[in-house]
Amino acid sequence: MRYAVLINERQGSYDGFDEERRRAISAEYAAIREDPMVLGGERLHPPETATTLRAGGVVTDGPFADTKEVLGGFFLVEAPDLDAALALAARIPALALGGSVEVRPLAER
Repeated sequence: MRYAVLINERQGSYDGFDEERRRAISAEYAAIREDPMVLGGERLHPPETATTLRAGGVVTDGPFADTKEVLGGFFLVEAPDLDAALALAARIPALALGGSVEVRPLAER
């Protein structure tokens, strides 16, 4: 089964980290990306760079809502079951930094 693993980062969670700590976190994400279950994934730019489109063609700068957590990236995984997908998700550094990870099955065509 395929799952979207949505990484919600706590805003400001990297503030105050030195370059060595940032590199270590990036290495953790790179290791997850190399897992055979991971089909792909990407990190997103900060929410301030978002453009939101609403009904009627209304376009606004910035994110949809002001929240404590923001979607920071995602992985697309193929796992034998939800438990395997959750085990992979539990390795995501955002969890240790106060964020959350949503694991959601993809709708089959």
